[in-house]
Amino acid sequence: MSNFIVDKSGIKRYLVSVKINGSEYTRVVKANTLLVNFLREDLDLIGTKKGCELGDCGCCTVMLDGKPVNSCLVLAVDVDGREVTTIEGIANGEELDIVQEKFIEHAAYQCGYCTSGMIISSRALLNENPSPTEHEVREAIAGNLCRCTGYVNIVEAVLAAAEAEKK
Repeated sequence: MSNFIVDKSGIKRYLVSVKINGSEYTRVVKANTLLVNFLREDLDLIGTKKGCELGDCGCCTVMLDGKPVNSCLVLAVDVDGREVTTIEGIANGEELDIVQEKFIEHAAYQCGYCTSGMIISSRALLNENPSPTEHEVREAIAGNLCRCTGYVNIVEAVLAAAEAEKK
């Protein structure tokens, strides 16, 4: 965090360079800018939802260097030189990721607010463990709260995605 400037009002701002969904971004941010706000407000990547802002609900989950994190608990300055994947970066162009496809196929969403965080957590799991058990899926999504679905369809969708990726 040594690349800083002091603006006219005396506030210290930092130069952050980060790869997000395969594209390089360099922006000046305040020291206290949260990653979720940086993504949504500075880069207009609004698929990452803003919920509790305490790290409890998981709707702001993104992958940081391939690992799921709550972006409401990470400062934008802490992603300098790192790689972030948001829900916008999961698909391959117009082709949905298999996890996204299976969420649709298994009706693993209702209101949809938790969905992007659930999909990110699920994709991160399958990247690490292509053959998870039901227990491992439930453990991987434990940090993502859903008030609508009861999780059954979500778990089924992730297991179906794992099976589909084996083929």
